Amino acid sequence: MKTLTYALLALLLSACGGGGTESTAPPRTLAQGVVAGATASCPAWSASQVYTAGMCAIYQSKQYEAKWWTQGNAPSQADTWGPWKYIGDAADPPTDPGDPPTQPGGVPTKAQAEAREQALTSNDFFRSIKASIRTLDNAAVEAVAPGAASNPANVKRVERLLSSAKWDYYFSLREASYEYRRFLQAVAKFPAVCGDYTDGRNADNICRHSLATMFAHFAQETGEHNASLPLPQWRQGLKYLRELGCNEDGPGCGYNTECADPVFNTVWTCGKNADGSYKKYFGRGAKQLSYNYNYGPFSQVMFNGDQSVLLKNPDQVASTWLNLASATFFFVYPQPPKPSMLHVIDGSWVPNASDTAAGAGNNFATTIMIINAECGTGSEKPAAQNRIDYYKQFAADLGWNVTGEQLSCATMQRFGPSSSAAYNIYWEKNWNSGGDYQCQLVNYQTPYNALIAGNYVKCVERNWNVTLK
Repeated sequence: MKTLTYALLALLLSACGGGGTESTAPPRTLAQGVVAGATASCPAWSASQVYTAGMCAIYQSKQYEAKWWTQGNAPSQADTWGPWKYIGDAADPPTDPGDPPTQPGGVPTKAQAEAREQALTSNDFFRSIKASIRTLDNAAVEAVAPGAASNPANVKRVERLLSSAKWDYYFSLREASYEYRRFLQAVAKFPAVCGDYTDGRNADNICRHSLATMFAHFAQETGEHNASLPLPQWRQGLKYLRELGCNEDGPGCGYNTECADPVFNTVWTCGKNADGSYKKYFGRGAKQLSYNYNYGPFSQVMFNGDQSVLLKNPDQVASTWLNLASATFFFVYPQPPKPSMLHVIDGSWVPNASDTAAGAGNNFATTIMIINAECGTGSEKPAAQNRIDYYKQFAADLGWNVTGEQLSCATMQRFGPSSSAAYNIYWEKNWNSGGDYQCQLVNYQTPYNALIAGNYVKCVERNWNVTLK
């Protein structure tokens, strides 16, 4: 059984270093949402900061927008061929949000750290990303049920396009825990999945496209893959709830070595059984969530920042509606330098020249690269071909036309730091002179995702071994 390494993994080296109507109106992209004019909320340019397409910076009282990946290149209004686009004058140059600390020893207060976090993430880019990964309160999710009048709008859309009978038809071999209601709850948790658009994009078609994509990957990750059965393989998905050969009382299946690692077990502390042995973090759920450094971030998102819930009880990912919510979590979260599957499908992500050269675009092929990188060998790998075959079947049945869509990723290259999706959405220690007790935004993965409130404080506390009050 193939397992996934989710994008929200802890970086080991961080220890040392719309409605359903057609319209021709173009979608509002993440890059377009970063700046719409000079604003005081745009941070000052920093020579050490990595900037990617669409990020803004203020330099010498003027606001600029990055046209592509750049670092150390000072913006210039005269340099029209350089990496910066001049936006306008900044009437109120930004001030450093890190106000002088008031605690002894130069340590900031918790309020000051939170103010700095707010200042660094208070812009259209972060607002756009956060809108796409926003979540519904778990109490409201628990109330979701097929046909309930109180169901959220995105759930009602899914119910209209995917009935309970069709769910049974698609996944007739499924493990009993993969209930239709639980899928609706997983969708409800992330309102952007099959949600509305206000800019003319066809929400019904995007939902069909999204469902076909998710289900194709379900079939590959948890399918029976038995050609001798009368049931076609694209309908054999969700057969497995837990990774084959792994169980709570048996072998750890190779996923627990991080629990003994001083870095990973400090950041994502493994839960323990009564006998002192560590909980097991083998693959569970529709996307086979694995490793403590993936259970922790997922737990943070699902339980108001509390990573310990699933680290202490990882089997909730198999035994509750989280078995499908883990899949929608993966679907909506960007994984720099990879965009989220949702942004690939709904057009919010706009590939740049580097992405195009690598073969990536707004298509199913790119989601294969995102989920398991079974690409780039010159010929289709068997697993990638399975995904393509399953996708065609689900798309046809759901009413999504794949004609003209790139399906093969045989020659696609991996995402890199020049991708337009190399977003700065992780907190890292500020290594610059004068950066004591401050964290900065970076585009490589660290344990502190800036999309999750409160992680800035955790970054400061962990890197300087202090407790902010």
